[in-house]
Amino acid sequence: MKVVLFCGGLGMRLREYSENIPKPMVTIGYRPILWHVMKYYAHFGHKDFILCLGYRADSIKNYFLNYDECLSNDFVLSRGGKNVELFHTDTDDWKITFADSGINSNIGQRLKSAEKYLEGEEVFLANYTDGLSDLPLPEQLVHFQKHGKIASFVSVRPKLSYHLVSSNPANDLVSDIQDMSQSDVRMNGGYFIFKKDIFRFMRDGEELVRQPFQRLIREQQLLAYNYDGFWASMDTFKDKQQFDELYSHGNPPWEVWRNGPTQEESLGGQAGNSRAAAGPEPGSRRNA
Repeated sequence: MKVVLFCGGLGMRLREYSENIPKPMVTIGYRPILWHVMKYYAHFGHKDFILCLGYRADSIKNYFLNYDECLSNDFVLSRGGKNVELFHTDTDDWKITFADSGINSNIGQRLKSAEKYLEGEEVFLANYTDGLSDLPLPEQLVHFQKHGKIASFVSVRPKLSYHLVSSNPANDLVSDIQDMSQSDVRMNGGYFIFKKDIFRFMRDGEELVRQPFQRLIREQQLLAYNYDGFWASMDTFKDKQQFDELYSHGNPPWEVWRNGPTQEESLGGQAGNSRAAAGPEPGSRRNA
């Protein structure tokens, strides 16, 4: 299935790291968060990516044009550095489309810019590229197929230390206060599944979650897939530090490729179910 990744953000709240690079290029360990998101999807067999570029698109293009496999794979160096033998490779079977979606475009406009690269595809995936999760993607795909709707997103509990307050508007007396993370409030986690019909609900210039999603809601075509496992986003300097801390301890929770089945096993097992859920393989004109 094709994966549309929104890569045009400026990362205004990450100025310490993103002054000269787009937000998806802020690093966790050796690699940018964009790579971690792509590695997640590739683990489940989805290796055909469309990068919707905006701010500092050149930095993303140059990163992959000059990609160094040795940074994240074991290798043997011989002949004084003339020969490099890799034991594994990250991107050898990835296909990446670099699409200019505008410097100041919103998410809806970026998605519309990718429509021409999705021609003939019935179902595709999409992601904000600023959040990481250990979400079992094949299970979300099966849930999507079972309900037969146009769009789905992962619904997560906010990992925030704020408090939700309820009060009486007549006298301002507080009637309830509770930790947001312990409440029933959920939020959009940014892991999407779409049928191509999503474009019928979109108009030029609209933000995806505002007008198009409201139209989907009115027609009962929008699903929320509730997930309470690991999910975190990189919005602030503190978030970046927390990701780095998890990474430094080894085996961070979002690196499902380290603990789960291999890509081949995923495609032959659970992901096989997801292929049945989402349609034919890319070669047979499914959405990849």
